[in-house]
Amino acid sequence: MPENTFLTGLTTRFTPVIDAGFSLDTYQHVDLSINNPELSQAQLDSPEAFQQYLNDFLRKQGKQVAFGGYNEHRGLYKRSGLFSAAEDEELIRNIHLGLDIWAPAGTAVLAVLEGRIHSFKNNDNFGDYGPTIIIEHEVDEEKFYTLYGHLQKNSLQGLYIGKQVGQGEQIAALGDAGENGNYAPHLHFQIIYDMEGKEGDYPGVTNKKDLNHFLQNCPDPDLLVKVR
Repeated sequence: MPENTFLTGLTTRFTPVIDAGFSLDTYQHVDLSINNPELSQAQLDSPEAFQQYLNDFLRKQGKQVAFGGYNEHRGLYKRSGLFSAAEDEELIRNIHLGLDIWAPAGTAVLAVLEGRIHSFKNNDNFGDYGPTIIIEHEVDEEKFYTLYGHLQKNSLQGLYIGKQVGQGEQIAALGDAGENGNYAPHLHFQIIYDMEGKEGDYPGVTNKKDLNHFLQNCPDPDLLVKVR
């Protein structure tokens, strides 16, 4: 398993994973945790209401792209049984493992580093990733993976396992709520050390019980993106 310092050294500056036309100074961190008093459950339950919240937030900040969410305890997943079916509070999945970047549907999605297509799938459950692409990277004999979720369905067309991609190459575009798992348009970007036998999918949200395992296997995506 690579060390986090190894990942940090693979990029030297801000490395966008959506359309490079958005410069770093157009990004604004957004708090989507349960501790944000301005964000109601009603807004979280509706992609349209949540998009309006983001639009208002970015307008007030004078920015264009909202980002954040790693190791964030959220109320966003209460609406889906995929995450909230467990009766034990320790087993309810509500802690986010990736970096979310909120931008308009159709925005280009870029490979953070060169690699090859490991797998892809349309995870079409309500509240799931929707179309998802996973890239395998190998540098100095160290192997790891990056996951790109909530894409347009047509992003999966023409893909095949082993297809080579270059750093900064467009691999997909952001989907809308009708195809991305029923969310306001955004990219879920995640680093994974061990895929644990999974293909086209890997947990992007965990519970308190399994949190330490997943934080070790899924380090902070900002180690590569460097948006903060």
